[in-house]
This record gives sequence, structure tokens and C-alpha cells, in this order.
Amino acid sequence: MSILIDRTKRVCVQGITGREGQARTSLMLDYGTNVVAGVTPGRGGGEVLGIPVFHTVSDAIKSVGAIDVSVLFVPAKMVREAAIEAIDAGVKLVVLVADRVPVWDAMAIAERAAEKGAEFLGPNTLGVLSPGRAVAGMLGGRAESARQWFKPPLPTGVGIVSRSGGMSSSTGYYLGQEGVRISTIVHVGGDAVLGIRIPEAALRFEADAQTEAIVVFGEIGSSQEEELAELIRSKRVTKPVIAYIGGKAAKEGTRFSHAGAIIEGGRGTHAGKVLALREAGATVVEAFGDLASATVEVLKRLGGKSLMTQAEREAVWTTAVTRIAPNNVAVRGHNIADLMGNTSFGAAVYLILTGALPDERVGRLMDAILVASIDHGATPPSCLAARTVASTGASLGASVAAGIMSINRHHGGAIEDCARQLAALIARASSERITIDAAANATMMEFKARGERFSGFGHRIHTKDPRTPRLFELAALAGINGAHIAAARALEAAFAATGKPLPINVDGAIGAILADVGLDPALFNGIFMIARTPGLVAHVVEEQTREKPMRRIDPVKHAYDGPINA
Repeated sequence: MSILIDRTKRVCVQGITGREGQARTSLMLDYGTNVVAGVTPGRGGGEVLGIPVFHTVSDAIKSVGAIDVSVLFVPAKMVREAAIEAIDAGVKLVVLVADRVPVWDAMAIAERAAEKGAEFLGPNTLGVLSPGRAVAGMLGGRAESARQWFKPPLPTGVGIVSRSGGMSSSTGYYLGQEGVRISTIVHVGGDAVLGIRIPEAALRFEADAQTEAIVVFGEIGSSQEEELAELIRSKRVTKPVIAYIGGKAAKEGTRFSHAGAIIEGGRGTHAGKVLALREAGATVVEAFGDLASATVEVLKRLGGKSLMTQAEREAVWTTAVTRIAPNNVAVRGHNIADLMGNTSFGAAVYLILTGALPDERVGRLMDAILVASIDHGATPPSCLAARTVASTGASLGASVAAGIMSINRHHGGAIEDCARQLAALIARASSERITIDAAANATMMEFKARGERFSGFGHRIHTKDPRTPRLFELAALAGINGAHIAAARALEAAFAATGKPLPINVDGAIGAILADVGLDPALFNGIFMIARTPGLVAHVVEEQTREKPMRRIDPVKHAYDGPINA
């Protein structure tokens, strides 16, 4: 678990076409965030970094499905309108990056969020980061540095909540250097009127099973730290709290870096915050440089699980796929022995590719997709390549590898190509404000005029691919019937209307379904390889046990002599 953001959250970037929006979207994508859409009014219909761009958040949701988080990279004067647009569209968390957002605008956003049951982070925030999972905003600066600095929880970590953007990253960095793992880093923002504040973040960490302790970088001004102290005293926060309060030397009326860090009327003083936290039972350090070591000492006293081993601290690179320890194998955080017998192969493939276990229905759908592509006779290039190499006396591994190497854009790649073409069709419908049927018809006519083929439609053998309706049936049972499937059906209808129908084939069905499941199209060719490998093994073994070496393998003139059950 983590709080606010993880790989399962579907993220939109408002202001994606701007310089800052593009740069930070690149960070989020590189770090693994599931960015599904971008929004810039008047710029819909295009793409940024492969992400479709829409005019409005509502347009994006209509095309790509539900959005959980929207990150706003828009000027301060536009934040109110953009945030309320996202909240009204049903987004439950908006991240307000801009500083100098007018106080009245922040209050209006807070009022609308309360009405709609939504939350917001900021204004003037760098966002939230779940180490090893996802980032919403700009914490870490670059994906590479974020992966090096912030150590993911295995199994637990400490939560960091900070009122300073720069010190959010610094706190995470120094904790990592001391061997402390982190569950989530939250920068609440530096303005006077905020959404999620230190007390709310602390309650989230209290409820998070992967958070073992809470580290706070506080400041003078406001009452956030005192409210946290009250939560500790009332036992609503029971996990250890380790804190540093900045601004000790600041005088009344002097702003300490941020708009919200100012002492007024004797309230929000450094001494008052330190006293309140200490009396409540928190560990408060006098110098920021002592925060990491104090956290280590608290974890050691508790026998905490958030400290890395020496070997882990000395590692020069990391992987988030599989963890091997004595007598334990964990795939994406799941004990492989627990998965065995309880998780289907399709669900396990989904897990290892995405980092999350699907529900049972989607797991069965993944099984069906793998079965659908397990083999398609001896004529595909991968099978011919594998059998030809096997005929030379090559090993099983070399022969199967030859087959795998022949799976490229024009063989197996139709799944990915179809998904991307369908996404472009969906974006066109949004940008031109036309129905999906009209967009499909226009796209079909343009492809025909250029003499191009729309991947995933038609088949050289089947007039109606028998696998397609079954896959769509299983997708419907799994609750998968989104924009890509609708676009595929619209395009199929457009082809049929010309009098020369091109039905959706198995590649088109898989591409549309996987895209609606939310998987990255970059994975699709690999999924086909996973599915086709058993078929290649069967063909190679048959070639080496039934046929003479170095024979000429005719791609067409062959017959089937196995059992007849269908």
C-alpha cells in the first residue's frame, strides 16, 4: 500500500502541452506513473509523449475511462478553473503545483472539493511520491535520481510529510542514505490555505499497513504541527513520529520562505510547536541533520522492518520485479509460494508486467488472451523460423529463440499497432467533437485512400475469426467494455458499410481489450511472445522427432494429422 498515489491510480495532466507539463509528465512516465490522458483547452486531438490530449477533463474521461488523480501544471491564475473542472468531472484528488494561487481561489477549490467528496494537495506543492511505484507532481526531479534516493518499502517504510518542497526530497534522500525505506513522501505545500495538511497526511499514514513511522519536516506558522500533537495525545496517531521544525530564528511577522510559514499574534512559534510535539510523545530534533539518525534509532528500538540490510545499502542498482531472499521468492511483493495454486498464469503475467494483481475476472480474461495466441499452425513466420532452425540440428533453446526473434511489427506487432491506431481514432473523435462512428468512418476512408491497412482487421484465412467473439464475451463478463472496444466495433461497422467487410481479428480484439484494461501498448508484443512460446516449443520438438534434418519446409503445402475435436 501507499497513500494518495500508486501504480493503479489513473492520472491526468492538465497543462500537459506546456513546457513544464511536458517535462514533469516525462518524469512521471519514467517513474512508472499510470498517466492516461492530458488536457489543454484548444489543443485536444494531439499527443504528448504518447499520451492523448483532450480539450477538457470530461472529454478525457469519456474517451479513456475513469481518472483518479489530476496534476495541474497551469499558471496560478488558471488553477481555480482547472481544479474545479477536474473535481466536477469526478476526479477525487487534484494536485495543485503552482505557487501564488490567490487565497480566495484556494478557498473556492476547498469548498467545491468538500461538496463533491474530493481532495486536493497544495497549492504550491511538488506533489506526492510512492517510492518504486509512482509520482504525481515533480518530486525527485528526475526518475533516475528518485529511484536512487528514495528506497521503497520491503515490507514497510516510513512516511514523510513536509511543508517544504526541497526538504521533502532532502528528507527522503538522507533517510535513504541512512538505510531507511520510505512508504510515501507528501509535500503538503507552502501556502496559507491548503488541501491535505500534515494532520490529514498523518492520519493516512496511521491507516497504511506499509507505514511504520512518520517523519515530519515542519515550519513555523499555522497550527498543523500542534494539530498533529493533539492527534498523538488522543491516540488517533499511534505510530512513532520523528520531527524537525524549521524557522527557529525567525521573528514575529517575518515570513520563513513560504506564505504559510509566518508567526502572527504569537501563534505558530517554533518553541510552541516543539513543546506540543514533545509533550505528546514525538521525537523532535534540534538540527535537520539529526533527523535521519534519530529515525534510525527509533526504528531500532522498535525492532522495525523499515531498515535496509548492509547488502541492500551497498547495492549499485535495483529492480522492482522480483526479490530473492533466503527461503523466499517475492514477485512484485507477492510471495510466489502463496501465488502458486491460487493465482492463474494469466493473472501472474499481469502481475509481473504491471506490479498489481488483477481481480479474478480480469485474470481469467488474461488467461483467455494467452490461450487465444498459443499457436496458429505452421504458416506464421515464427513457426517457420523455429522449425527451420530446428531442422538444422540446433538446440531447443536456439530454435525457439529464432521463432521469438521473428515476432516483430508485421507478425505479432498488430496487437500494439491496433491499440495505438484505436487510441488515435478515439482522440480524433474528441478533438473534432464528432461521434466515434463518424471518426471511424472518416479514418477508414483515409486509410483506404492511402492504400494502408488498419491493423487488427481482416484475416487471410478466416472470414470471421472464431477467437474474437469469445474474447469480447469474456471481456464483457470481466466488466471490460471501454472506449477502445467501442472504437474497434465502430471501425468494423465502417468497413462492413462499404460492402467489403473486414471483421476484427484476434489481434484487434486483444489490442482493444488490453488497452481498455489499462495496460501499456509497449507490453503487447511481449504478451504475444509469452503466449506463442508453448506453441513454438511444440513445433520444435515435433520437427526434431518426426522429420528428417535439413528438409525444405513448405509454408503452405502441409496437412494436419492430429486429433479432430472441433
